[in-house]
Amino acid sequence: MACEKQNRREFLEKVTLGVAAGAAISSSALAASTTAASTGEMPYRTLGRSGERVSLLGLGGYHIGLQPDEQESIRIIRTALDSGVNFLDNCWDYNGGQSEIRMGKALGDGYRKKAFLMTKIDGQVKDIAARQIDESLRRLQVETIDLVQFHEVIRPGDPDRILGPGGALEAALTAKKAGKLRYIGFTGHKDPDIHLRMLTSAFKQGFTFDAVQMPLNVMDAHYKSFAKKVVPVLVEHGIGVLGMKPMANGIILKSKTVTPIECLHYAMNLPTSVVINGCDSLERLDQGLEAARTFKPLSQQQVAALLAKTAAAGAQGAYEPFKTSFDFDGTHFNPQWLG
Repeated sequence: MACEKQNRREFLEKVTLGVAAGAAISSSALAASTTAASTGEMPYRTLGRSGERVSLLGLGGYHIGLQPDEQESIRIIRTALDSGVNFLDNCWDYNGGQSEIRMGKALGDGYRKKAFLMTKIDGQVKDIAARQIDESLRRLQVETIDLVQFHEVIRPGDPDRILGPGGALEAALTAKKAGKLRYIGFTGHKDPDIHLRMLTSAFKQGFTFDAVQMPLNVMDAHYKSFAKKVVPVLVEHGIGVLGMKPMANGIILKSKTVTPIECLHYAMNLPTSVVINGCDSLERLDQGLEAARTFKPLSQQQVAALLAKTAAAGAQGAYEPFKTSFDFDGTHFNPQWLG
């Protein structure tokens, strides 16, 4: 028993140190967040080497389309922007395009100027990607999207398709030259090794992404950890870190190990430029706003305590089904989106 306790303690120490290494963020950045939080305002961080100032809390686009009332979803978006959230997440395939359409309507009446607008495309070949970018522009009713990301880079062969001859990167670079988008990134939720392959393949071509999105939450540290394997590479190269699934659509809360605010604060304590939180109601938005406004850097002891509480539950990825199943893979069920 004593040996088991010692092994468990050593394991948690290693995990804590590993996450701490991946979560190392400049003291000035966290200090800025803390100062903003102490005044009850939205903290802002810098999106990698782009220099863009983005809100610590980002508004997820998928849940906007789940809200039954379109007018209420528009109200949620505008309330977020009025409350200091400037980072808006979306995707070409969310809810059959309704998430982008609703966000486009919300960005009218002068709200566009308050937003750093991001959307994602599924197309991995040039012509399909170009078409999806143009469709997103029309739905969002904008001339320029601030950040376009390649969505669901979740298969080992995805990097080669996107970055290879005739791939989606060519379409994105052409669109950027035409002023249709400003920055380029990619997302994925399956395996940190696929993220690393995407990054290294791009580096070999002389291209560096502006932002990368991935699951960053209290369970991630224990299983196929993006925080430990991918985040340090992004920080090293000045690439914006976009954290998603801080509560895994509420699945993590079912473990009965952590509270919503603990989940959000843990993700905010990593070197995330933005923590993207799905909000299908004003109540959910208020929860995210509270977490951002009250955030203060966690001590190593606080991080260790959170990891200790979640170690057993997170060991096999049971509360991160997007890593272990196809249930969250839209492009698995709709391969035609890829091209």
